[in-house]
Amino acid sequence: MAQSVLIVDDEPNIVLSLEFLMNQAGFDVSVARDGEEALDAVKRQAPDLILLDIMIPKRDGYEICKSVRANPERKDTPIIILTAKGRDTEREMGMAAGADDFITKPFSIRDVVERVERLMKSGRAETG
Repeated sequence: MAQSVLIVDDEPNIVLSLEFLMNQAGFDVSVARDGEEALDAVKRQAPDLILLDIMIPKRDGYEICKSVRANPERKDTPIIILTAKGRDTEREMGMAAGADDFITKPFSIRDVVERVERLMKSGRAETG
């Protein structure tokens, strides 16, 4: 059975690109376009990894990250934050919320796929 990735982003072009390449890499992909959809998806599907934008409607990515980490059944789910906010403060907030990796937009889609694969295999991510 393929490992699953939940993409949480409200930008259609980013979602399409990530979804296509994650499928090509062999992952089962689901999408949430806001914070409430993301929390529902995590409860329903228990993804193997979450690609999480910070600036999404209804609940921001930091809140989603903290909620996932607070759930004993989901606390070890790898989370990679994808955001246009690239300052050190945002990176520190993301990592403090429990993210495993932090990628600043614009980013190389292939780099994201490589980081997802690396994190899925090793359980650890390299930030950058």
